[in-house]
This record gives sequence, C-alpha cells and structure tokens, in this order.
Amino acid sequence: MTYIIDFAKNLFKKSNIGIIVFLILNTIIVAAIFSSAFEGFGGAILGIVVYIISLAIALSPIGEWILRIQTGSKKIKRKDHLDRLEPLFQEVLTKARQLNPSIPENVGLFMSNDKEPNAFATGRKTVCLTRGLLNHSDEEIKAVFAHELGHLANKDTDLVLLVAIGNFIVTAAFILFRIFFNIIGILTAIISDSLGTLITTILIDGVLVFSMWVWTKIGIALVMHSSRQNEYLADEFAYNCGYGNSLCSVLDTFYGGNSKGLWANLASSHPDTNDRIARLQELGCNYTA
Repeated sequence: MTYIIDFAKNLFKKSNIGIIVFLILNTIIVAAIFSSAFEGFGGAILGIVVYIISLAIALSPIGEWILRIQTGSKKIKRKDHLDRLEPLFQEVLTKARQLNPSIPENVGLFMSNDKEPNAFATGRKTVCLTRGLLNHSDEEIKAVFAHELGHLANKDTDLVLLVAIGNFIVTAAFILFRIFFNIIGILTAIISDSLGTLITTILIDGVLVFSMWVWTKIGIALVMHSSRQNEYLADEFAYNCGYGNSLCSVLDTFYGGNSKGLWANLASSHPDTNDRIARLQELGCNYTA
C-alpha cells in the first residue's frame, strides 16, 4: 500500500504531465477501438478494464523480468567485475536509501554487453550498466549508480513500464482492428461486386494508418518531455548523495541529448549535456572541464 501511495504521488508531479496526458490518450484510444469492435459502451468499458489489468501486470515483477530480457540485462558472473562493482554499488545504495528509504534494499545490479558506456534503471529493483562503463573511474561509476537510483527513488522506471505496455496494448489493438476492418471491407466489396466499397475501405485504412502515425509522434513528444525533466531530478538526487562533481565529469564524456532541430529535441529522452552540468553547478558543484 505504501508503494502505491508513493507511486501515485510521483506520477502526478509536475514533471510527469506529458506521461499523464499520454496515458489518458492511450485509454481513450483503447476504449474507442474496443467500442467499435464490440459495439457500444460495454466494449469501451471492456477496453479500459483490459488496459488497466495490463498496466497492473506491467508494474509487477513479471513486467520487470520482461524488460530485463528485452534490454539484455544479465547477472554479473565474472569475479573481477563483481569484486570491483558490488562494493561501489552497495556504498551508493546505502547513501541513496538514507535519502529515500522507499528504494528497495535488494536492488539488483546487472550488466549488458553494450560497448558504449551507459547505464539504466528499470522496474523497482534493477540497475544495469554496460560493459563500456567499466572503462570509467570508480567515482564516475558511483555517480552513475546514484543517478540511476534516483530514477528508482522517483518511480520514473515504473512510468517507463506503463508507457511500454501502454504502447504495446494500443499498437496490438490497432493492428487487430485494422486487419478485421480490412477483411470485412474487402469481403463486402467482393460479395456485392462494389468498387466503391473497396475504394472506401482503402481510404479509411489510410486514415487509420495516418492517425496511428500522428498518435506515435505525439506520444513520443509527450513522453520524452517528461523523461527530460526526470533526468534533471535524478541528477539532483546524485548530487544530494555526494556525487555531483563525478556526475558532471561522466556527463561530459558519454551522456548525450545534444539533438538538433525541433523534432530531434522533442524526441530526445535526455536534456542537453551542458544544460545538465549547468544545473548541477547551480546546485553547488565546482566542476570544471
């Protein structure tokens, strides 16, 4: 119950306005698709129920396990890696839980084989770094761990699950509805020998595809807006853990977000690197390149 209350508080914070709007749009779309497929208000209610159940599954350990598989997160088995990383991670986890006790004490550390230096958190108990991050100093690695634990503290990772599952549900429902609509339209055109019915079916299908494209673009812009705001909050959490200068150092080397153009900026999940370092300097970091 405590977790649900904390999750609700974090969901409705100002930085998540984009995700909230996106989830509302998803709910409306699912309800509309089910309403069309099952004729009326009862179908809409069924769609909403299916959507809520799916989101509940996403927030369960099942959803986290699925994301671990999708992202290539694997348990660290090499002794040299464990001997170096586990003490660093436990040190940061202890400090992070002192700041925010809602972070589980049994958060697991995983690794992916990506050669690019990076890290991410997912679900409630997963932090994963890439092999490429091993080339950084211990202090920089600890700063990255603190940033990712900041995402867990702010429940940002649960929002990622909600968005991922929400996208899957809407996409699956749309594809099934489109297949059903086209089959009915084509069969009707053949049976009635009506070219007009066939043309109408094709035109409506085109409108459906265009609408899906627009929904995708809007969804990306809304979700990425929230993601950028949450990156600042995770940076601040790392600073409060005592790793501000080290985070500035690692941001200068591998965290991106320097997109060009309006759409690139809207679709970027991370703010501009210099903006993030500037925020940390405003908080009190004395970092200089």
